[in-house]
Amino acid sequence: MELAFLGGATTVTGSQFLLDTGRARVLIDCGMFQGSPNETVRNRLPFGFEPRHVDAVLLTHAHLDHCGLIPHLVASGFAGPIHATDGTVELAGLVLLDAAKLQTEFARRALRRERHHHHLPADAETELRAAGPEVVTQIDEPLYEEADVLAALRRFKGVRYGDELAVAQGVTARFVDAGHILGSAIIVVRAEGRTIVFSGDLGRRGSPIVRDPSVVTDADYVLMESTYGGREHQPESQATAILAETVKAVSDAGGVLLVPSFAVGRTQDVIWELDRLLEAGSIPRLPLYLDSPMASKATDIYRRHTEYFDDDMRALLARKEDPLDYPGAQTTNDVAASRAIKDAPRPYMIVASNGMLTGGRVLSHLRDLVDDSSATLLFVGYQGEGTLGAHLQQGVRQVVIDGAERDVRCRVRSIDGFSAHADEPGLLEWIGGFAKGKRSGDPGFPRTVFVVHGDPAAEAALEPKVRALGFNTHVPKWREHVTLA
Repeated sequence: MELAFLGGATTVTGSQFLLDTGRARVLIDCGMFQGSPNETVRNRLPFGFEPRHVDAVLLTHAHLDHCGLIPHLVASGFAGPIHATDGTVELAGLVLLDAAKLQTEFARRALRRERHHHHLPADAETELRAAGPEVVTQIDEPLYEEADVLAALRRFKGVRYGDELAVAQGVTARFVDAGHILGSAIIVVRAEGRTIVFSGDLGRRGSPIVRDPSVVTDADYVLMESTYGGREHQPESQATAILAETVKAVSDAGGVLLVPSFAVGRTQDVIWELDRLLEAGSIPRLPLYLDSPMASKATDIYRRHTEYFDDDMRALLARKEDPLDYPGAQTTNDVAASRAIKDAPRPYMIVASNGMLTGGRVLSHLRDLVDDSSATLLFVGYQGEGTLGAHLQQGVRQVVIDGAERDVRCRVRSIDGFSAHADEPGLLEWIGGFAKGKRSGDPGFPRTVFVVHGDPAAEAALEPKVRALGFNTHVPKWREHVTLA
Protein backbone atom coordinates (compact mmCIF):
# COMPACT_ATOMS: atom_id res chain seq x y z
CA MET A 1 0.00 0.00 0.00
CA GLU A 2 1.34 3.39 -0.99
CA LEU A 3 0.59 6.98 -0.02
CA ALA A 4 1.54 9.83 -2.36
CA PHE A 5 1.90 13.39 -1.03
CA LEU A 6 0.78 15.42 -4.04
CA GLY A 7 0.06 18.67 -2.20
CA GLY A 8 0.09 20.08 1.30
CA ALA A 9 3.67 18.83 1.66
CA THR A 10 6.23 21.46 2.71
CA THR A 11 3.53 23.97 1.83
CA VAL A 12 0.36 25.11 3.55
CA THR A 13 -1.96 24.83 0.52
CA GLY A 14 -2.83 22.39 -2.25
CA SER A 15 -3.90 19.54 0.06
CA GLN A 16 -3.91 16.30 -1.96
CA PHE A 17 -3.04 12.75 -0.90
CA LEU A 18 -3.45 9.59 -2.96
CA LEU A 19 -3.88 6.23 -1.21
CA ASP A 20 -3.17 3.28 -3.51
CA THR A 21 -3.87 -0.15 -2.01
CA GLY A 22 -3.16 -2.10 -5.18
CA ARG A 23 -6.87 -2.84 -5.46
CA ALA A 24 -8.19 0.71 -5.11
CA ARG A 25 -7.09 4.32 -5.43
CA VAL A 26 -8.67 6.93 -3.17
CA LEU A 27 -7.80 10.63 -3.26
CA ILE A 28 -8.10 12.59 -0.02
CA ASP A 29 -8.65 16.28 -0.86
CA CYS A 30 -7.91 17.90 -4.19
CA GLY A 31 -6.95 21.42 -3.25
CA MET A 32 -5.68 24.43 -5.11
CA PHE A 33 -2.24 25.87 -4.41
CA GLN A 34 -2.48 29.47 -3.23
CA GLY A 35 -0.07 32.24 -2.29
CA SER A 36 3.02 33.25 -4.24
CA PRO A 37 3.49 32.57 -7.99
CA ASN A 38 5.95 29.82 -7.06
CA GLU A 39 3.04 28.03 -5.38
CA THR A 40 0.19 28.77 -7.76
CA VAL A 41 2.12 27.57 -10.81
CA ARG A 42 1.77 24.02 -9.44
CA ASN A 43 -1.94 24.17 -10.30
CA ARG A 44 -0.92 24.13 -13.98
CA LEU A 45 1.06 20.91 -13.75
CA PRO A 46 -0.50 17.57 -14.74
CA PHE A 47 -1.92 15.51 -11.90
CA GLY A 48 0.52 13.03 -10.36
CA PHE A 49 -1.81 10.19 -11.41
CA GLU A 50 -4.33 9.27 -14.08
CA PRO A 51 -7.65 10.82 -12.91
CA ARG A 52 -9.82 8.17 -14.56
CA HIS A 53 -8.07 5.47 -12.51
CA VAL A 54 -9.10 7.03 -9.17
CA ASP A 55 -12.06 5.26 -7.54
CA ALA A 56 -13.24 7.94 -5.10
CA VAL A 57 -12.44 11.31 -3.55
CA LEU A 58 -12.81 12.07 0.17
CA LEU A 59 -13.03 15.78 0.98
CA THR A 60 -12.15 17.12 4.45
CA HIS A 61 -13.76 20.56 4.03
CA ALA A 62 -14.74 23.31 1.62
CA HIS A 63 -11.81 25.71 1.69
CA LEU A 64 -10.29 26.25 -1.76
CA ASP A 65 -6.89 24.86 -0.78
CA HIS A 66 -8.62 21.53 -0.09
CA CYS A 67 -11.29 21.38 -2.80
CA GLY A 68 -10.23 23.88 -5.48
CA LEU A 69 -8.98 21.44 -8.15
CA ILE A 70 -11.94 19.05 -8.01
CA PRO A 71 -13.64 20.48 -11.15
CA HIS A 72 -10.33 20.19 -12.99
CA LEU A 73 -10.04 16.60 -11.79
CA VAL A 74 -13.51 15.71 -13.09
CA ALA A 75 -12.88 17.47 -16.40
CA SER A 76 -9.65 15.44 -16.68
CA GLY A 77 -11.49 12.11 -16.50
CA PHE A 78 -12.36 11.33 -12.88
CA ALA A 79 -15.81 9.70 -12.83
CA GLY A 80 -16.19 8.39 -9.27
CA PRO A 81 -18.03 9.67 -6.19
CA ILE A 82 -16.86 12.58 -4.06
CA HIS A 83 -17.72 12.02 -0.40
CA ALA A 84 -18.09 14.95 2.01
CA THR A 85 -20.37 16.05 4.83
CA ASP A 86 -23.63 17.72 3.85
CA GLY A 87 -22.35 21.10 5.06
CA THR A 88 -19.19 20.73 3.03
CA VAL A 89 -21.16 19.77 -0.08
CA GLU A 90 -23.13 23.03 0.07
CA LEU A 91 -20.15 25.22 0.89
CA ALA A 92 -17.96 23.58 -1.75
CA GLY A 93 -20.53 24.38 -4.43
CA LEU A 94 -20.43 28.02 -3.42
CA VAL A 95 -16.64 28.17 -3.23
CA LEU A 96 -16.03 26.38 -6.54
CA LEU A 97 -18.56 28.41 -8.52
CA ASP A 98 -16.93 31.58 -7.22
CA ALA A 99 -13.47 30.25 -8.12
CA ALA A 100 -14.60 29.51 -11.69
CA LYS A 101 -16.02 33.03 -12.01
CA LEU A 102 -12.83 34.65 -10.75
CA GLN A 103 -10.65 32.55 -13.05
CA THR A 104 -12.74 33.49 -16.06
CA GLU A 105 -12.60 37.19 -15.20
CA PHE A 106 -8.84 37.00 -14.63
CA ALA A 107 -8.37 35.26 -17.98
CA ARG A 108 -10.32 37.98 -19.76
CA ARG A 109 -8.16 40.68 -18.18
CA ALA A 110 -5.01 38.75 -19.15
CA LEU A 111 -6.27 38.41 -22.71
CA ARG A 112 -6.94 42.16 -22.90
CA ARG A 113 -3.39 42.80 -21.72
CA GLU A 114 -2.04 40.45 -24.40
CA ARG A 115 -4.12 42.14 -27.11
CA HIS A 116 -2.76 45.52 -26.05
CA HIS A 117 0.80 44.24 -25.87
CA HIS A 118 0.67 42.71 -29.35
CA HIS A 119 -1.38 45.60 -30.82
CA LEU A 120 -4.07 43.26 -32.11
CA PRO A 121 -7.62 44.43 -32.91
CA ALA A 122 -10.22 44.06 -30.17
CA ASP A 123 -11.84 41.03 -31.83
CA ALA A 124 -8.52 39.25 -32.44
CA GLU A 125 -8.70 36.45 -29.88
CA THR A 126 -8.50 33.81 -32.61
CA GLU A 127 -5.54 35.53 -34.20
CA LEU A 128 -3.83 35.84 -30.86
CA ARG A 129 -4.14 32.13 -30.24
CA ALA A 130 -2.85 31.44 -33.74
CA ALA A 131 0.26 33.47 -32.95
CA GLY A 132 1.89 30.38 -31.55
CA PRO A 133 2.61 28.69 -28.21
CA GLU A 134 5.03 31.39 -27.13
CA VAL A 135 2.08 33.78 -26.97
CA VAL A 136 -0.55 31.37 -25.70
CA THR A 137 1.59 30.40 -22.72
CA GLN A 138 1.43 34.01 -21.55
CA ILE A 139 -2.36 33.81 -21.19
CA ASP A 140 -3.63 32.73 -17.79
CA GLU A 141 -6.48 30.56 -18.99
CA PRO A 142 -8.97 29.32 -16.40
CA LEU A 143 -8.36 25.84 -15.06
CA TYR A 144 -12.11 25.31 -15.24
CA GLU A 145 -15.35 27.13 -15.89
CA GLU A 146 -18.86 27.07 -14.42
CA ALA A 147 -19.94 24.08 -16.51
CA ASP A 148 -17.02 22.07 -15.11
CA VAL A 149 -18.06 22.96 -11.56
CA LEU A 150 -21.66 21.90 -12.17
CA ALA A 151 -20.45 18.59 -13.60
CA ALA A 152 -18.25 18.04 -10.55
CA LEU A 153 -21.02 18.91 -8.08
CA ARG A 154 -23.15 16.11 -9.53
CA ARG A 155 -20.55 13.66 -8.24
CA PHE A 156 -20.78 14.84 -4.60
CA LYS A 157 -22.40 12.57 -2.04
CA GLY A 158 -23.26 13.87 1.44
CA VAL A 159 -22.33 11.90 4.56
CA ARG A 160 -23.00 12.30 8.27
CA TYR A 161 -20.43 12.44 11.02
CA GLY A 162 -19.74 9.00 12.47
CA ASP A 163 -21.16 6.91 9.63
CA GLU A 164 -18.87 4.21 8.23
CA LEU A 165 -19.10 3.99 4.45
CA ALA A 166 -17.51 1.80 1.82
CA VAL A 167 -15.74 4.07 -0.67
CA ALA A 168 -13.79 1.61 -2.81
CA GLN A 169 -12.82 -2.06 -2.88
CA GLY A 170 -11.39 -2.86 0.55
CA VAL A 171 -11.56 0.79 1.70
CA THR A 172 -13.96 2.36 4.21
CA ALA A 173 -14.08 5.90 5.61
CA ARG A 174 -15.56 7.59 8.65
CA PHE A 175 -15.89 11.38 8.96
CA VAL A 176 -15.67 12.99 12.41
CA ASP A 177 -15.84 16.67 13.36
CA ALA A 178 -12.60 18.65 12.85
CA GLY A 179 -14.00 21.82 14.47
CA HIS A 180 -12.49 24.06 11.77
CA ILE A 181 -15.43 25.37 9.71
CA LEU A 182 -18.98 24.18 9.14
CA GLY A 183 -18.90 20.50 8.12
CA SER A 184 -15.12 20.16 8.35
CA ALA A 185 -13.92 16.62 9.00
CA ILE A 186 -11.11 14.45 10.20
CA ILE A 187 -11.29 11.38 7.95
CA VAL A 188 -10.53 7.93 9.38
CA VAL A 189 -9.74 5.54 6.53
CA ARG A 190 -9.58 1.74 6.91
CA ALA A 191 -7.71 -0.02 4.09
CA GLU A 192 -6.20 -3.49 3.90
CA GLY A 193 -6.39 -3.92 7.67
CA ARG A 194 -4.72 -0.61 8.49
CA THR A 195 -6.12 2.69 9.74
CA ILE A 196 -4.93 6.00 8.28
CA VAL A 197 -6.17 9.23 9.88
CA PHE A 198 -6.22 12.43 7.82
CA SER A 199 -6.57 15.41 10.13
CA GLY A 200 -7.62 17.92 7.48
CA ASP A 201 -7.52 21.35 9.11
CA LEU A 202 -7.98 21.10 12.88
CA GLY A 203 -9.98 23.80 14.63
CA ARG A 204 -9.07 25.43 17.91
CA ARG A 205 -10.90 24.46 21.06
CA GLY A 206 -13.44 26.99 22.30
CA SER A 207 -13.86 28.78 18.98
CA PRO A 208 -17.35 30.16 18.27
CA ILE A 209 -20.17 28.60 16.25
CA VAL A 210 -18.85 25.06 15.59
CA ARG A 211 -17.91 22.28 17.98
CA ASP A 212 -14.39 21.44 19.16
CA PRO A 213 -12.30 18.99 17.08
CA SER A 214 -13.00 15.32 17.76
CA VAL A 215 -10.54 13.22 19.75
CA VAL A 216 -9.19 10.27 17.78
CA THR A 217 -7.10 7.67 19.61
CA ASP A 218 -6.30 4.77 17.27
CA ALA A 219 -4.38 4.70 13.98
CA ASP A 220 -1.57 2.99 12.18
CA TYR A 221 -0.66 6.19 10.35
CA VAL A 222 -1.62 9.83 10.92
CA LEU A 223 -1.36 12.81 8.60
CA MET A 224 -1.54 15.92 10.79
CA GLU A 225 -1.63 19.52 9.71
CA SER A 226 1.01 21.95 10.98
CA THR A 227 -0.22 25.38 9.86
CA TYR A 228 0.55 26.99 13.20
CA GLY A 229 3.56 24.88 14.13
CA GLY A 230 5.88 26.93 16.35
CA ARG A 231 3.16 29.45 17.18
CA GLU A 232 0.70 29.94 20.00
CA HIS A 233 -2.50 31.96 19.63
CA GLN A 234 -3.25 34.93 21.80
CA PRO A 235 -5.73 34.16 24.59
CA GLU A 236 -9.27 34.82 23.44
CA SER A 237 -9.69 37.61 25.99
CA GLN A 238 -6.61 39.38 24.62
CA ALA A 239 -7.74 38.97 21.02
CA THR A 240 -11.17 40.36 21.86
CA ALA A 241 -9.59 43.31 23.68
CA ILE A 242 -7.40 44.12 20.67
CA LEU A 243 -10.41 44.01 18.36
CA ALA A 244 -12.38 46.33 20.63
CA GLU A 245 -9.43 48.70 21.01
CA THR A 246 -8.94 48.79 17.22
CA VAL A 247 -12.59 49.55 16.49
CA LYS A 248 -12.61 52.36 19.08
CA ALA A 249 -9.37 53.84 17.67
CA VAL A 250 -10.81 53.87 14.15
CA SER A 251 -13.96 55.53 15.48
CA ASP A 252 -11.96 58.21 17.31
CA ALA A 253 -9.85 58.89 14.22
CA GLY A 254 -12.87 59.08 11.93
CA GLY A 255 -11.19 56.46 9.78
CA VAL A 256 -11.81 53.11 8.14
CA LEU A 257 -11.20 49.60 9.45
CA LEU A 258 -10.45 47.11 6.67
CA VAL A 259 -10.53 43.42 7.65
CA PRO A 260 -9.36 40.98 4.96
CA SER A 261 -11.23 37.76 5.65
CA PHE A 262 -11.96 34.47 3.92
CA ALA A 263 -15.63 34.20 3.03
CA VAL A 264 -16.17 30.78 4.57
CA GLY A 265 -15.51 30.40 8.28
CA ARG A 266 -13.46 33.46 9.16
CA THR A 267 -16.02 36.07 8.13
CA GLN A 268 -18.70 34.36 10.22
CA ASP A 269 -16.34 34.31 13.24
CA VAL A 270 -15.48 38.02 12.84
CA ILE A 271 -19.15 39.01 12.63
CA TRP A 272 -19.82 36.90 15.74
CA GLU A 273 -17.11 38.73 17.70
CA LEU A 274 -18.22 42.19 16.55
CA ASP A 275 -21.82 41.41 17.43
CA ARG A 276 -20.84 40.18 20.91
CA LEU A 277 -18.70 43.29 21.55
CA LEU A 278 -21.47 45.61 20.39
CA GLU A 279 -24.05 43.86 22.59
CA ALA A 280 -21.71 44.20 25.59
CA GLY A 281 -21.23 47.93 24.93
CA SER A 282 -17.50 47.41 24.36
CA ILE A 283 -17.39 49.09 20.94
CA PRO A 284 -19.26 51.97 19.28
CA ARG A 285 -21.78 51.02 16.63
CA LEU A 286 -19.93 51.71 13.41
CA PRO A 287 -21.48 50.96 10.03
CA LEU A 288 -20.29 47.58 8.73
CA TYR A 289 -19.96 46.79 5.03
CA LEU A 290 -19.80 43.08 4.27
CA ASP A 291 -18.21 43.32 0.83
CA SER A 292 -18.33 39.66 -0.14
CA PRO A 293 -21.43 38.17 -1.76
CA MET A 294 -19.93 34.73 -1.23
CA ALA A 295 -19.58 35.37 2.51
CA SER A 296 -23.25 36.38 2.69
CA LYS A 297 -24.27 33.18 0.91
CA ALA A 298 -21.96 31.14 3.15
CA THR A 299 -23.64 32.65 6.22
CA ASP A 300 -27.01 31.53 4.85
CA ILE A 301 -25.60 27.99 4.53
CA TYR A 302 -24.39 28.18 8.13
CA ARG A 303 -27.90 29.09 9.24
CA ARG A 304 -29.34 26.07 7.41
CA HIS A 305 -27.01 23.62 9.15
CA THR A 306 -27.55 24.12 12.85
CA GLU A 307 -26.69 20.45 13.43
CA TYR A 308 -23.01 21.44 13.29
CA PHE A 309 -23.28 24.20 15.93
CA ASP A 310 -21.85 24.03 19.45
CA ASP A 311 -23.95 24.36 22.61
CA ASP A 312 -23.33 28.12 22.98
CA MET A 313 -24.54 28.83 19.46
CA ARG A 314 -27.60 26.63 19.95
CA ALA A 315 -28.44 28.46 23.19
CA LEU A 316 -28.29 31.82 21.43
CA LEU A 317 -30.54 30.61 18.66
CA ALA A 318 -32.97 29.22 21.23
CA ARG A 319 -33.21 32.76 22.65
CA LYS A 320 -33.95 34.05 19.13
CA GLU A 321 -30.57 35.75 18.92
CA ASP A 322 -28.57 35.65 15.69
CA PRO A 323 -24.87 36.33 16.30
CA LEU A 324 -24.23 35.98 12.56
CA ASP A 325 -26.10 39.22 11.93
CA TYR A 326 -24.34 42.46 12.92
CA PRO A 327 -27.05 45.15 13.32
CA GLY A 328 -27.40 47.22 10.19
CA ALA A 329 -24.65 45.45 8.27
CA GLN A 330 -24.80 46.27 4.57
CA THR A 331 -24.03 43.50 2.10
CA THR A 332 -22.73 44.71 -1.26
CA ASN A 333 -23.82 42.37 -4.02
CA ASP A 334 -22.40 44.16 -7.05
CA VAL A 335 -19.20 45.92 -8.03
CA ALA A 336 -20.80 49.37 -8.21
CA ALA A 337 -21.98 49.13 -4.60
CA SER A 338 -18.52 47.94 -3.57
CA ARG A 339 -16.84 50.92 -5.23
CA ALA A 340 -19.31 53.32 -3.63
CA ILE A 341 -18.21 52.34 -0.12
CA LYS A 342 -15.21 54.68 -0.29
CA ASP A 343 -17.59 57.68 -0.47
CA ALA A 344 -19.56 56.65 2.62
CA PRO A 345 -19.39 58.92 5.70
CA ARG A 346 -16.60 57.88 8.05
CA PRO A 347 -15.95 56.12 10.36
CA TYR A 348 -16.96 52.65 9.12
CA MET A 349 -15.74 49.05 8.88
CA ILE A 350 -15.27 46.77 5.86
CA VAL A 351 -14.95 43.00 5.94
CA ALA A 352 -13.96 41.77 2.48
CA SER A 353 -12.45 38.74 0.78
CA ASN A 354 -9.93 37.36 0.51
CA GLY A 355 -8.01 36.91 3.70
CA MET A 356 -4.43 36.92 2.33
CA LEU A 357 -4.88 39.82 -0.13
CA THR A 358 -4.23 37.52 -3.10
CA GLY A 359 -7.43 38.56 -4.90
CA GLY A 360 -11.00 39.68 -4.48
CA ARG A 361 -12.66 42.99 -3.65
CA VAL A 362 -10.44 43.60 -0.66
CA LEU A 363 -7.66 44.68 -3.03
CA SER A 364 -9.75 47.59 -4.34
CA HIS A 365 -10.26 48.82 -0.78
CA LEU A 366 -6.57 48.37 0.01
CA ARG A 367 -5.72 50.45 -3.04
CA ASP A 368 -7.85 53.28 -1.63
CA LEU A 369 -6.62 52.99 1.95
CA VAL A 370 -3.00 51.81 1.96
CA ASP A 371 -1.58 55.35 2.14
CA ASP A 372 -4.34 56.72 4.42
CA SER A 373 -2.99 57.31 7.92
CA SER A 374 -6.50 57.26 9.41
CA ALA A 375 -7.17 53.75 8.09
CA THR A 376 -6.36 50.48 9.83
CA LEU A 377 -5.70 47.15 8.12
CA LEU A 378 -6.52 44.34 10.54
CA PHE A 379 -5.44 40.77 9.83
CA VAL A 380 -7.44 38.08 11.62
CA GLY A 381 -6.04 34.96 9.98
CA TYR A 382 -3.04 33.15 8.58
CA GLN A 383 -0.94 34.87 5.90
CA GLY A 384 0.83 32.45 3.56
CA GLU A 385 4.49 32.93 2.70
CA GLY A 386 5.07 35.28 -0.22
CA THR A 387 1.58 36.82 -0.17
CA LEU A 388 0.87 40.54 -0.05
CA GLY A 389 -0.78 39.97 3.31
CA ALA A 390 2.37 38.37 4.72
CA HIS A 391 4.55 41.24 3.46
CA LEU A 392 2.31 43.85 5.07
CA GLN A 393 2.07 41.87 8.28
CA GLN A 394 5.88 41.77 8.41
CA GLY A 395 6.02 45.58 8.32
CA VAL A 396 7.06 46.54 4.78
CA ARG A 397 6.70 50.25 4.09
CA GLN A 398 6.18 50.00 0.34
CA VAL A 399 4.08 47.55 -1.68
CA VAL A 400 3.18 47.08 -5.32
CA ILE A 401 -0.56 47.17 -6.08
CA ASP A 402 -1.76 46.93 -9.68
CA GLY A 403 1.80 47.40 -10.88
CA ALA A 404 2.29 50.66 -9.00
CA GLU A 405 4.53 51.13 -5.97
CA ARG A 406 2.63 52.54 -3.00
CA ASP A 407 3.74 53.80 0.40
CA VAL A 408 2.18 52.06 3.38
CA ARG A 409 0.81 54.74 5.72
CA CYS A 410 -2.21 52.90 7.10
CA ARG A 411 -1.92 51.24 10.46
CA VAL A 412 -1.40 47.47 10.25
CA ARG A 413 -2.48 45.22 13.11
CA SER A 414 -2.89 41.46 13.53
CA ILE A 415 -4.99 39.22 15.74
CA ASP A 416 -4.35 35.48 15.66
CA GLY A 417 -6.62 34.63 18.60
CA PHE A 418 -9.56 34.33 16.18
CA SER A 419 -7.87 31.79 13.95
CA ALA A 420 -9.95 28.79 12.90
CA HIS A 421 -6.78 26.65 13.11
CA ALA A 422 -5.44 24.94 16.20
CA ASP A 423 -2.16 26.49 17.35
CA GLU A 424 0.88 24.41 18.29
CA PRO A 425 -0.35 23.51 21.81
CA GLY A 426 -3.70 22.52 20.28
CA LEU A 427 -2.03 20.37 17.64
CA LEU A 428 0.12 18.63 20.23
CA GLU A 429 -2.90 18.04 22.44
CA TRP A 430 -4.75 16.44 19.53
CA ILE A 431 -1.91 14.16 18.42
CA GLY A 432 -1.25 13.30 22.06
CA GLY A 433 -4.61 11.57 22.12
CA PHE A 434 -3.05 8.72 20.16
CA ALA A 435 -0.43 8.17 22.88
CA LYS A 436 -2.54 8.20 26.02
CA GLY A 437 -2.23 4.87 27.81
CA LYS A 438 -0.22 3.38 24.95
CA ARG A 439 3.37 2.82 23.99
CA SER A 440 5.05 2.34 20.64
CA GLY A 441 4.16 -1.09 19.35
CA ASP A 442 0.80 -1.25 21.15
CA PRO A 443 -2.30 -1.74 18.97
CA GLY A 444 -3.62 1.62 17.83
CA PHE A 445 -0.34 3.46 18.38
CA PRO A 446 0.66 5.13 15.10
CA ARG A 447 3.65 3.66 13.30
CA THR A 448 4.32 7.05 11.68
CA VAL A 449 2.96 10.57 12.04
CA PHE A 450 3.34 12.52 8.80
CA VAL A 451 3.63 16.27 9.41
CA VAL A 452 1.94 18.03 6.50
CA HIS A 453 0.05 21.15 5.48
CA GLY A 454 2.47 23.75 6.81
CA ASP A 455 5.14 26.09 5.56
CA PRO A 456 8.65 24.61 6.01
CA ALA A 457 9.36 26.63 9.17
CA ALA A 458 6.10 25.51 10.78
CA GLU A 459 6.73 21.85 9.94
CA ALA A 460 10.30 22.10 11.24
CA ALA A 461 9.09 23.62 14.51
CA LEU A 462 6.34 21.07 15.12
CA GLU A 463 7.99 17.81 14.04
CA PRO A 464 10.52 17.43 16.89
CA LYS A 465 7.81 18.13 19.46
CA VAL A 466 5.62 15.41 17.98
CA ARG A 467 8.64 13.08 18.00
CA ALA A 468 9.24 13.96 21.67
CA LEU A 469 5.81 12.47 22.45
CA GLY A 470 7.15 9.09 21.36
CA PHE A 471 6.02 9.02 17.73
CA ASN A 472 8.03 8.11 14.69
CA THR A 473 7.69 11.18 12.46
CA HIS A 474 8.25 12.05 8.83
CA VAL A 475 7.99 15.36 6.96
CA PRO A 476 7.19 14.33 3.37
CA LYS A 477 8.36 16.25 0.34
CA TRP A 478 6.04 17.33 -2.44
CA ARG A 479 5.13 14.36 -4.70
CA GLU A 480 6.95 11.91 -2.43
CA HIS A 481 5.60 8.34 -2.42
CA VAL A 482 5.75 6.34 0.84
CA THR A 483 5.08 2.63 1.29
CA LEU A 484 2.81 1.85 4.24
CA ALA A 485 3.92 -1.45 5.75
